[in-house]
Amino acid sequence: MSSADDFFSYSEKDMLRGKTLPPAWYRVRIEQITKKLSRNGDSTNFNVEGTVLFNAEDGTTEYTGPSGDPVSIKNFPLEWNFNSKAMGFAKGFLEAQGISVQVGQRYSLMDARFLGTEIDVFVDNDLYEGRTVNRVNHKYRSPRQ
Repeated sequence: MSSADDFFSYSEKDMLRGKTLPPAWYRVRIEQITKKLSRNGDSTNFNVEGTVLFNAEDGTTEYTGPSGDPVSIKNFPLEWNFNSKAMGFAKGFLEAQGISVQVGQRYSLMDARFLGTEIDVFVDNDLYEGRTVNRVNHKYRSPRQ
């Protein structure tokens, strides 16, 4: 016999998670940043969740898919992380947020001021376990007008 816990549904973001974007600069709104101990327990991962708003180069909200049909990029979910052992990768993220990074200064990715902000993020494609995935390779810039 089934119970209510046996059922689930998909959100719009769930349906988009397995899809890939063409490599390009995208305007992304930062939705959430969380931190979690790494799998082996010797560092901290800062996980960033963002939502694609549009192609940052030309303002479009869709691209032509492999079948020739238009594919929407609006509200496309992106996730990436920073690790406490390699915080140098966060420098571009902070600078894209208008923060001047200085030697000896302390910074926190858990600062609520990042939530809801928009930055341009370059999304590339990579192979992971035999499938093509989106990869944020730590290329960021302040939004162009």
